[in-house]
Amino acid sequence: MNSLIDALGDLEEENLLDIVREQLNAGTDPAQILDWLRQGMDIVGARFANNEYFLVELIMSAELFKKAMTFVEPKLLEKQKGSAIGKIVIGTVKGDVHDVGKNLVVAFLKSNGFEVHDLGEDVPSEKFIEKLNETGAQILALSGLITVAHDSMRTTIEALKTAGIRNDVKVMIGGGNTNQETVDYTGADAFGKDATSAVTVAKQFIEELA
Repeated sequence: MNSLIDALGDLEEENLLDIVREQLNAGTDPAQILDWLRQGMDIVGARFANNEYFLVELIMSAELFKKAMTFVEPKLLEKQKGSAIGKIVIGTVKGDVHDVGKNLVVAFLKSNGFEVHDLGEDVPSEKFIEKLNETGAQILALSGLITVAHDSMRTTIEALKTAGIRNDVKVMIGGGNTNQETVDYTGADAFGKDATSAVTVAKQFIEELA
């Protein structure tokens, strides 16, 4: 559905929302629409990396994605009725307020049957621990775009140890230049390079915890 992908990539709000509504009304699988939105965000990301787009366009694309998801998410959740395959607590770590990638990961996790508890941005360690204890979630997803976020991820994982719950929780990280070296530095269990791989990692965690 190139028109939907292009509408988000070109930041055409009215056109994008019209196409999303039309596709939903036509009975298109909401998971497919979500994937088209992801591809549109990939276009924005590539243009940002190539200095064709700047911070204002990046922020605009995030807002467009959120608006589109107000139509898509209810359909996704309706499709996923039934028991969740797992619970996940997610948030952007303390010192970082970027949420574009995190929000995309949240949408993909929900569309794949996970119960997701999104704490937002600039989240301190104690908030993650509080929500993990409250929900009984066995997976923690930490997001961070800037390099300083790696220290916050490490601090959060150390806090899990102090709280005595590290062995009960699988931790994945993602965002920016996250890689296996970051996993080793922070003490996480794995990393996801994008929304699709984050779902794959989460499902692997569920299998390991079964």
